[in-house]
Amino acid sequence: MLHQIDPFEKAIVQINELFKILKINQLLRAANIKKARGISAQQVFQFIFLLALFGKNQYRFLESKRGKGLPQKDVYYNFLNNPKYAWRRFLLMLASKVTDKFDLLTSDKRVRAFIIDDSPIARNRSQKAELLARVHDHSKNRFIKGYNMLTLGWTDGYSFIPVDFAMLSSAKEANRYNEVTGSIDKRSHGFKRRLEAMMQKPDVVLKLVKNALNTGITADYVLMDTWFTNEPIIKSLSEIGLPVIGMVKRNYRFNYNGQLLKLDEIRKCLYSGNKSIFVVIHINKV
Repeated sequence: MLHQIDPFEKAIVQINELFKILKINQLLRAANIKKARGISAQQVFQFIFLLALFGKNQYRFLESKRGKGLPQKDVYYNFLNNPKYAWRRFLLMLASKVTDKFDLLTSDKRVRAFIIDDSPIARNRSQKAELLARVHDHSKNRFIKGYNMLTLGWTDGYSFIPVDFAMLSSAKEANRYNEVTGSIDKRSHGFKRRLEAMMQKPDVVLKLVKNALNTGITADYVLMDTWFTNEPIIKSLSEIGLPVIGMVKRNYRFNYNGQLLKLDEIRKCLYSGNKSIFVVIHINKV
């Protein structure tokens, strides 16, 4: 099955060895990702993994001569869309194993950090997509129809590992074009993901970070951009022992020599030229 994707035997051998080192089969079982009949879950996962790795289109590959004898496309679609599979648990456990391997190769003095960012996913032509919403695109400062992909990553300064993600709709019902389908089992992981999609973004940020910490992934700091660098998020992360490094908005005011000043005003006090400055914000616990 795997040999039908790539003609190079060496590549297949190396990928099989990687899967053994990371114990992919065990991680799949721990996340309840298994099949009752037919080819195994690991074989399906490896096939999808290799298609993405070699940049091949699944539909075209299955319809080609090299796709003869392989399971039909429904096998792969059902595998990816099964709401009972705990893909979040699988991704977190996999990220934990990878970061542990990296820690063995790097110095204890190297700084490690979580990175939080979001990206808008436009679905302007969609009409009936579940939880489709009117979301704000911060990079273009306008609203679009689609979703926000909130991502948590881990870095040691040289490597980047995706740790967790959340596909967000809108917390405001008025901004959602469609709601959750009524056919999904409310006990499933898929339904929990849908509830998460309607949470406030700061609450999801804290949830992603706590999930990573509970899985054993550690970091010294949290890096974030302007939108996330605000007092509630900084305070929440500080309370679980994670200092924050981020760019603050220009209209924020800080206590400088007994006065509440904006960054530009503080800069004028410190420098005569146009230079960047760093401000350390201390959040006191209530």
